[in-house]
Amino acid sequence: MKKQKTSYILVKYKNCSPQPFRAKKEIPYEIKLAARLFLDESMFNWQKARLERQINSAIDLGDRNQFEELSIKYQPYIKE
Repeated sequence: MKKQKTSYILVKYKNCSPQPFRAKKEIPYEIKLAARLFLDESMFNWQKARLERQINSAIDLGDRNQFEELSIKYQPYIKE
């Protein structure tokens, strides 16, 4: 996997040389992994809650077809 780098350009102000210098900062793998895991878990929980609300709404309305359709979509969220 290619490393992703963030580049910054720092410019000196008055009374300094007009030549800018560059600094590169690499984001550590652990931080990228933790951020990705957090986002994945957040999306999983949001999707699961949304499907639960839709299923409960279908039950309240008595719409059996929508309930069956949504319950099929909900199956991957309850398997462990």
